[in-house]
Parts: sequence; structure tokens; C-alpha cells
Amino acid sequence: MEDKKIAIKVENLEKAYKLYDKPSDRLKEALGLSRRKRYKEHYALKGVDAVIYQGETVGIIGTNGSGKSTILKIITGVLNPTKGKVTVNGRISALLELGAGFNMEYNGIENVYLNGTMIGFSKKEIDERLDEILNFADIGDYVYQPVKTYSSGMFVRLAFAVAINIDPEILIVDEALSVGDVFFQAKCYHKFEEFKKMGKTIVFVSHDLSSISKYCDRVILLNQGIRLGEGSPREMIDAYKQVLVGQYPASDEKEENLLEDKDIQAAASGQGRAGETEASGNSGNAGGSKRSGNGEKPGRGESVLKNPELLEYGTKAAVIEEYYICDEKGRSSSAVIKGQKCSIHMVVRFMEDIPEPIFAFTIKNIKGVEITGTNTMVEKAFLLPVQAGSVKHITFTQRIDLQGGEYLLSLGVTGYENEDFQVYHRLYDVMDLTVISDKNTVGYYDTNSEVTVKDEKPARQKGGVS
Repeated sequence: MEDKKIAIKVENLEKAYKLYDKPSDRLKEALGLSRRKRYKEHYALKGVDAVIYQGETVGIIGTNGSGKSTILKIITGVLNPTKGKVTVNGRISALLELGAGFNMEYNGIENVYLNGTMIGFSKKEIDERLDEILNFADIGDYVYQPVKTYSSGMFVRLAFAVAINIDPEILIVDEALSVGDVFFQAKCYHKFEEFKKMGKTIVFVSHDLSSISKYCDRVILLNQGIRLGEGSPREMIDAYKQVLVGQYPASDEKEENLLEDKDIQAAASGQGRAGETEASGNSGNAGGSKRSGNGEKPGRGESVLKNPELLEYGTKAAVIEEYYICDEKGRSSSAVIKGQKCSIHMVVRFMEDIPEPIFAFTIKNIKGVEITGTNTMVEKAFLLPVQAGSVKHITFTQRIDLQGGEYLLSLGVTGYENEDFQVYHRLYDVMDLTVISDKNTVGYYDTNSEVTVKDEKPARQKGGVS
């Protein structure tokens, strides 16, 4: 990154809010009538550092209340930080909230000029882009109606059309695309691709992890105002899933978080055949069974390539001790011929009584996009309690119609206890799955279309002889 120019630099950023128990406390403090502190401080951001380079697409993910929107508002100047510094090099176009900056009484065209002027464009520059903006929004004659009459979908179409068609150097987007229909979202993401090819900088917040994985070069993970990590989309998405179930090994101290961040990024040095590795948790015995020196029982999983730096976590009330893939003929192999059946196996030992364990697998591409997967609850295959000391061998058998290429297999044992979701053991990107194909179609999988081509008989003319 040394040869790239910095688009956005965030240094030791903090944003604190004062929380009062009652309105009178706020009034007393504002008037200087109270000597004691009548508020509690809540930090939306605490000591966050980040560097975004020109031409990058960077995603910011985290749970609700983690500070994602706050950091975007500070970058765009909507909010002032309590502490820290933000440096921006380039003209920003931001789509932070639905209709932010719109005058509800103005019609669509008037709001286009209003927003363009706020961003820094002259009337002449907006005139030159007006047709392009309106064509992109595609809301018809509603552009002449007050925006207070718009549906939420129309709102976001017009707002995004303005933001993305005024040729910004930096585009900031916060969850705005979740409102538009699927066709509009496709149009927006196509524009993202154009921006990336043009070397524009894009920063966006989204709960759509597939979009984060597909479009982002890097991802920043926030939680409760602290930056937990930064790295590839696949690394950070899996770390985010740990956060969701309360099993991310994070510290409240910033220094320890930075050390953990370095550990996550260092995981990329241990590469498997798939080309990328997962953020490493406690690898433990994740290579296979504890009962064999090479991690496998004889006849199981020989020649199977396993990820030495997989991500593993869970309560360990149940432990995945073995895992392997078999081809259609029952041979242990991570290479499967497209169109044939294969079976995914895992052996699970139960350390505690579990009411109804759920066994699952997921197949992702090397960018971290989840392609397919299932579990025993969805398949209604096993809904029984299991006692401590039991060992279960689970087999998922399916036909593989994925396109030829490299994929990553993840496994899990989860369940519900008193309606609370529990993760007993998860192994992300545990091993490679290679699909061998001599015919690749479009997209992720083959629909196995049957094609017929025949001469069309001419239509019978009226009044003719049959």
C-alpha cells in the first residue's frame, strides 16, 4: 500500500454522548446550576484508527450500535468527533440515511439541485448531469411531485442517483440499498463495479455480508465503538459471526485489540491450496481426530488437504473430531467431478447432554461468499437429544453442480437451549473442495438445462387447405 495515496485517514477517533436520567438534569447542567456530574458518557466510538487508500472499496461491518454509521457521519462532516482527527483527500458524495438532505416539500428535480449544491456543484454542472440522474432514478413523472409523497423505494432511488452520478472521488454509502427492489440494487452494484474500474474510493456499511464479500477489498470490524479487526472480507465476516454469538476473543483494552488485529492479519501467511486462509482462532485438534497421530483414522481422509490456519470456536459441549469428503465411489478425496454425488462426513463427540444438536455444513468460494449449505434442522433429519459421551457420525450426501473451481468447506454443531442459540463447535474453512469440470456455465452452479433446437413450422394461413 506504500505506493498508494491515502483517501481517508482516521486517527484515534472518539465520539461520546452525554446520557441524562431525566430532562431536568440536562437543563440544570446547561444553566450551570449543578456542581456535580449529572450524566453518564456513552462512547459510540473509542480510539478508532483506519486508513483507506484511493481506489479501494472498504466495508465496515458490526452489530447494531457498534459505531458504523457514526464513523461515516464523522468522515462526511455530519458529526464532529469528541476526540481524534479525520483527513479526507477528495470530493465526497454520501448517502447516509434515507432522504438525508432532502426537503420534503420540494419535488424531485428541486431536490436534485439542492443536494448537488450541498455537495459543491454549480447549477451548470448539475444541468449537465440532470438527464443521467433522472434516467438512473427511473421514477417517471414523480420527479415533479413533492418527495413527501414518495415511497421509501422512490426516495432511495433518487437519493442514490444523485449521489452516484455527480462523479465523486469518494462514495460513502450506509445501508441505503436495502430498500430498493432487486433490479435497482443490481443497477447500483453495476455502478459500483464501474466506480472500482475508474479507481474511485468506496466506503460502505451493510448487513448484506454477500455484498461485503463480493465488492470489498478490505473490511473493518467494529463492536461497541472499538475496532476489533481489519483484513480480508472472508476473515472479518467469520470474525463478525463470532461476535454475533459472543465468542470473539476481544479485550476492552485498545492495545490488546490491536494485538489481536495483528494476529488475525498474520493468519494470512499460512496458505492452503485455496489461496487464502481464515483468521485463526484456537486451532486445537481441528486437523481431525484426536485418536490418530496424523489427525485421521486409517482409511479416512488420506490425501485430503486441510487448512492449518482454520478459524475454530465454540463452547466445546460437542466437538467435531473428524471430517472428510468422499467422492461418488466412496473414496476419501477433496476433488469431486461436477455432476457426480459426494458425501461430507463429520464425527462429533458430545461432552455434555445436548437437547437437540444441529449439524451443518457450508460451502463458500475463496472470496468468502456462501454458495450453498444446509443443516439437519432444515432437512428434518435429526431432532433428538444426545447424551454426554455419545459419538455421532453425520453424513451429508448431495450431487455437486457447482462450477469447476476451488471452494472452502465449513462445519458446525449448534443448537437451542431455552430458546437461546448456542454454538458448540464451529470450524470455518476447514478444508478445500475442488470441483473438476469440463463445462462451466454462468454463475455459481449449473442448472443442467436440456436444450432443443428445431425448425419452426410456418403458421397455417386462414382459408388454406390443410
